[in-house]
Amino acid sequence: MAARTFVIDKTHSEVIFQVRHLVTRVRGRFDDFEGSIQLDDASPELSSVAFTIKAASVDTNVGDRDNHLRSADFFSVEEHPNLTFASKKVTKNGDAYTVNGDLTIRGVTKTIDLPVTFLGKAKDPWGNERVGFEAETSVNRKDFGLNWNAALEAGGFLVGDDVKINLSIQAVGQ
Repeated sequence: MAARTFVIDKTHSEVIFQVRHLVTRVRGRFDDFEGSIQLDDASPELSSVAFTIKAASVDTNVGDRDNHLRSADFFSVEEHPNLTFASKKVTKNGDAYTVNGDLTIRGVTKTIDLPVTFLGKAKDPWGNERVGFEAETSVNRKDFGLNWNAALEAGGFLVGDDVKINLSIQAVGQ
């Protein structure tokens, strides 16, 4: 059986992140994203993923902070409108996968290993086959040129370097 294409259902998926700010973690999300999964059940290593996030869709529920994140200090959305991930290799271990691929943020591409959990397959009430996946990873924002920070009077910095990324993805078979 060949790989089947599944398109991400944005209304039933989410892309969220968190980063340290002073002494707590601030959470946010991206509201505009799209992607597809080529899923080969018989040979998972032949599967692939392509994912695009519109950087301007960043939302932390604070307008001024969101505008700062869109600026040249962070995502520089005018120059770099998209964050992308394109898989290069998929390895399966039980219901878990490691998806190795290129993550591009602010025009900088780094190869990462994304641990992914398969949540299952089901038919929706309209007969469409759906699949679900979750993934969690951390990246160092400075690796992607997001270097802005402010030194604190007592030492340390305002914004942490490590950004935790959580994906919850539901995709519809085509």
